[in-house]
Amino acid sequence: MLKLPKFKAAAVQAAPIFLDTGATVDLVCRLIQEAADKGAGLVAFPEVFVAGYPYWNWVMNPIQGSPWFEKLCKSAIEIPGPEINKIAQAAARHHINVVIGVNERSPNGVATLYNTLVTLSDEGQILGRHRKLVPTWAEKLTWANGDASSLTVHDTRIGPLGVLACGENTNTLARFSLLAQGELVHVASYISLPVAPPDYDMAEAIRLRAAAHCFEGKVFTIVSCSTISPEIVQAMSASHPEAESLLARSNSAFSGIIGPDGRVIGNPLIDREGIVYADIDLNRCIQPRQMHDITGHYNRFDIFDLSVDRRPLSAIRFTDPAQEDQP
Repeated sequence: MLKLPKFKAAAVQAAPIFLDTGATVDLVCRLIQEAADKGAGLVAFPEVFVAGYPYWNWVMNPIQGSPWFEKLCKSAIEIPGPEINKIAQAAARHHINVVIGVNERSPNGVATLYNTLVTLSDEGQILGRHRKLVPTWAEKLTWANGDASSLTVHDTRIGPLGVLACGENTNTLARFSLLAQGELVHVASYISLPVAPPDYDMAEAIRLRAAAHCFEGKVFTIVSCSTISPEIVQAMSASHPEAESLLARSNSAFSGIIGPDGRVIGNPLIDREGIVYADIDLNRCIQPRQMHDITGHYNRFDIFDLSVDRRPLSAIRFTDPAQEDQP
């Protein structure tokens, strides 16, 4: 008999220790313990939480922001590596699944960075490393494109788990690729972005995107968004006098948990730091699909055909001589 998991989910809304990788990793481990102590089986962290978002791309020109890019490169991490291993050990120690955003540095490119989501099991295994497929707008000054090699749904004790970073949750084809693999639990990681256009409600936009995925796919989404600390504002203001006013707008961060009917469960956080919790019963994903199952009976795969290339991209491919040809 089919028996789907029930568990408590946690979504962190906080700011990293800006560009301080070691201190941020320590903060992550403390928040993992806090969520686990409250009974959570899954905790989601914001986009590039280790160890910060390139706000300079939005408040400075590329030349002014270039020294900050160097600082970000030096604070970025490699996967696998000691920083993610420490977080994985915390996940195993507290028996909790973790999704966390990091700035990932290519092992073969000192200035090639990726906006990466790492999925860790409650046994401390690295289940996946998803690099954001397309950096959004000004982010293209910082991150390289990811690929679909990790556009994968992971089998975990809390159910089939998929992840996307920020604007990727607007990408219908990326979202469908996860749903079609049986996703029931989705993590959407974001950053607070007060520099959006004046008539753009960032918090509502985050909620709306998550609700759309939940309602269309009949899944649960855990939304985790960062906040902007006074430390970040001060750092940006030291390089650009208008940064403080640009980074001050409210309604820029939303963290919460949304059910398969598209409605928010419990009380979300808007702008304030904290951890949101909600009890999740994946059996609630079943009945709504009798009406609309877009990865099953409510689709026309005889007329629609989606192909996803999950081969990893590489800067170079070597063809080495066969063993018998070597002297």
